[in-house]
Amino acid sequence: MTQILHLSTFIRRPIFDSDGDRIGRVHDLVARLGLDAHPPLVGVVVRIEGRNLFVPIRKIGGLEEGRVRFEGRRVDLRRFERRPGEILLAEDLLARHLINLVRGRLISANEIEIAEIDGQWEVVGVDPGRRPIFRRLLGTRLGQAIPAKSVVDFASIEPFVSHVPSARLRIPYRKLARLHPAQIADLVEQASHEEGEEIIEAVGMDRELEADVFEELNTTHQLEFLEGRSDIDAARLLSRMAPDDAADLIGEVEQDRRLSVLEQLPEPQQSKVRQLLTHHPDTAGGLMTPDFVSVGESATVGEALAAIRSSSAPAEAHNAVFVLNDQGAPIGAVAIAALVRAREGEKVAVIARTQLTFVHPEWDIHRVTRKMSDFNLTVLPVVDKQSGAMIGVVTVDDVLEELLPQGWRREFGMTSVDE
Repeated sequence: MTQILHLSTFIRRPIFDSDGDRIGRVHDLVARLGLDAHPPLVGVVVRIEGRNLFVPIRKIGGLEEGRVRFEGRRVDLRRFERRPGEILLAEDLLARHLINLVRGRLISANEIEIAEIDGQWEVVGVDPGRRPIFRRLLGTRLGQAIPAKSVVDFASIEPFVSHVPSARLRIPYRKLARLHPAQIADLVEQASHEEGEEIIEAVGMDRELEADVFEELNTTHQLEFLEGRSDIDAARLLSRMAPDDAADLIGEVEQDRRLSVLEQLPEPQQSKVRQLLTHHPDTAGGLMTPDFVSVGESATVGEALAAIRSSSAPAEAHNAVFVLNDQGAPIGAVAIAALVRAREGEKVAVIARTQLTFVHPEWDIHRVTRKMSDFNLTVLPVVDKQSGAMIGVVTVDDVLEELLPQGWRREFGMTSVDE
């Protein structure tokens, strides 16, 4: 059975030479981050006569006995200098936040666990519980009596490394991209501003993902991260967001900056956002997205499916295809499931539900919610009162987001750090 050792048992412990004489103290352990699931230990930083010196791991023995021993002939007296890709386990990880990529949560690294696997010492786990704290305060034997929290495998961990003096150490985008944008947004909201900046920088490798994450952030964090961007950069980000989310955010930007950012938006995004800004945020017009899937009265099922495939509307707006007359008024709606089951040459108007319910843009959130609930709708059309033309749709996710109290994720523990 592999023996698990704890980082805290080595820090500030004496290191002895082969004759048993003490030559200094262990200052830190050095690991190399890279493609390995469990980063290998590459050496020990030893403090000797006020100097931090590096000793390669191959010259260190006795770790498994808890007694660090120098097995070389002489110590290199050059001061320790971190190389690219190297991380100090105590200085860079211990008591800091790490990302648990499996749960999409932040954890506190209260202990780092190492083990010898196939002759190589590796970093194998992180203990976010309080047992390590009690172990240090009460001693090993009493500390072991404290119930242990599940140790997180280091293979599913990603550390924040912006504070590490090595430009090559950054959170890999490919790891964060495995998470849902809402999970990444939760990480940003759990983290400090510097940690949040590091996450945003990582997802910035994918502009679409960056926009999706911004849509999921609460308003406070959205504005916080926009402050450091130019108007052009802010507009570039907003242009990739859904029009209704972009309009909500622009409405919160400082008044003297709002017009400048708006004018930097490309067409037709700018027109859509301007239209949405004319409505109160708590009405159907303020909640709706102007992007939806529609076809004419003569369209076939095949043409409707093609319209879905080419549509830029958000996924949640694709739950229904609306049939519009020549004046742009909705005369029917058909669910995607019904389209898939129908023959491609069949007319959409024939299979569409014609008893269509809708709301007007000035209706408040409560009337909109009642309408969606009464008719069991996930997508509700918004119709201009004067012209009768369909101008957008309200989706159930936007209604839920509006009805939930501000800060609900934090209040219900969804953005707290696991400890």
